[in-house]
Amino acid sequence: MMQSEYIKKTLGIIVNAIPVVLMIVLIPFIGNDYWLTGIYALIILVYLALRREKNDILFLILGFIVMFISEYVFIKTGVEQFNRKSLLGVMPLWLPFLWANAFVVIKRAIVIIS
Repeated sequence: MMQSEYIKKTLGIIVNAIPVVLMIVLIPFIGNDYWLTGIYALIILVYLALRREKNDILFLILGFIVMFISEYVFIKTGVEQFNRKSLLGVMPLWLPFLWANAFVVIKRAIVIIS
């Protein structure tokens, strides 16, 4: 593979990761979990509206469900804990949305790499 292909793939992955990085950067600046969740939903909608790929929605839903359950189990077993507990009194409301979008980004990165 030529160096320009590596650069193109790397840039593609970086561009796809920007929404998740933005979502993470916003966490300390927006203390209201409901506002942050709304902003996350808007970021996800814009991200998917700009370029929708096959199975994006499936990965979004899968990421939401799988990571919600995983985080819930981690919290209930004492593996991790959160100070912000707006979802079922155990985790931040925005967390499953962050993970859901991360799943889409990971899926897109795999497509770019392969």
